[in-house]
Amino acid sequence: MQSTYLSRSFFGCTRISLITTALFFGTLALAGSAGAQEPPSPQKQIPESAGMAGHAGTPTSLHELVQEAEQKNPQIAASFHAWQASRNVPKQVSALPETQLSVQQFSVGSPRPFAGYSNSDFAYIGFGASQDIPYPGKRQLRTHVAEHEADSMEAQTDSTRRTVVGNLKMVYFRLAYIQQTLGVLQRSDALLTQVQEASEARYRVGQGNQQDVLRVQLQHTKILQEIAHHHQEEGLLEAQIKQVLGRPQESADIVAETLTLRALPYTAAELLQRAREQNPDVHSKQASIRQQETKVELAHKNFRPDFNVQYTYEHTGSQARDYYMVTFGIRLPNRGRQRAELAEAQENQERARQELDSESQRVLSEVQQQYVRAKTSEERLKIYSDGLVPQSEATFQSALSAYQSNRQDFESLLSGFLDVLNLDLEYRSELVEHESALAELERLTGVDVP
Repeated sequence: MQSTYLSRSFFGCTRISLITTALFFGTLALAGSAGAQEPPSPQKQIPESAGMAGHAGTPTSLHELVQEAEQKNPQIAASFHAWQASRNVPKQVSALPETQLSVQQFSVGSPRPFAGYSNSDFAYIGFGASQDIPYPGKRQLRTHVAEHEADSMEAQTDSTRRTVVGNLKMVYFRLAYIQQTLGVLQRSDALLTQVQEASEARYRVGQGNQQDVLRVQLQHTKILQEIAHHHQEEGLLEAQIKQVLGRPQESADIVAETLTLRALPYTAAELLQRAREQNPDVHSKQASIRQQETKVELAHKNFRPDFNVQYTYEHTGSQARDYYMVTFGIRLPNRGRQRAELAEAQENQERARQELDSESQRVLSEVQQQYVRAKTSEERLKIYSDGLVPQSEATFQSALSAYQSNRQDFESLLSGFLDVLNLDLEYRSELVEHESALAELERLTGVDVP
């Protein structure tokens, strides 16, 4: 990537300064020698290889980057640990409340501990245990609530993974577009050189004019400016990818593979069904509904009382026998508070249902939109590849031949050149849109488009 680094570091300042200086002195020279009909040629002083530096190194496939992101992305890792933490909650809520142990000492005649223990039949030391026991069924319902929460967290973890991978794909496709259009600009600059040579040839024999030659040189400079902009955006996109991958920003540059058109092998109905079955956001909402339904059951169960069992052993002095005591208690619920808890659970249950309906509608609508985008984009790409791009190239070559033989005006020739450049860029931009739509469908439905 050394050539790319050189292009990024020197192109923005030194390169543009050379261009500006060359154009300035070239224009002055043209104004001073217009009578001699010598074509201005400041562009010949600009070394084109520096601005058109290619990308060295082996391209990295998107599949490799996706695997790296799934293993090293901190957002995915944090979501995974949150899910793992939620899996430990059911064991906590299913356990009995903590057992309470106690020690009692009763003395006679003195506040000091153990005072009078051996000379009074009333003094004793006791050991006890107390255990709260929820009404049967409450612990099981609480376990189900926690399990449904863990299921929701698992779906959210999958959603986070898909979102991170989807964003990575979007940036990767854009990076591939930027890197590949650098080659398009290079080829366009080569075509523009043919236009420049034709305009200079006509200018030498008195058939052309100074403005035509200068406009060609201006277009050269615009292409160089566009290349500089591409290098800037390339660096920004690589920084985003490294952030997603958890790589150091000073690590080696990323070279994307050439984008190719992938056909969508699924119908809209199949994708909608996959979204209903496999979309993690929908699964998360479904788990939330199950959780709220269980909370309603638990709120009904909380109207039942809980229990408490205590056992105490009391050891007295040698003159009296030991005491044994068992206590059974009932904790009656506050019915006003429980009615409010039940009403809250029922409202949350209805909220979860509405959220599921809203999320399902959103996902299905987005799947349909992305399907339309992908299919429409396929049609446009076919029009570009089979019609517009080859037609524009043929038109330009015809216009160039006609211009060289003095049968075509310069405006038509320059327009033909711009059509070739713009249509090629539009085709590649449309390809990025198509692949981005497929990436969104993969995220929403869980399918893998080959």
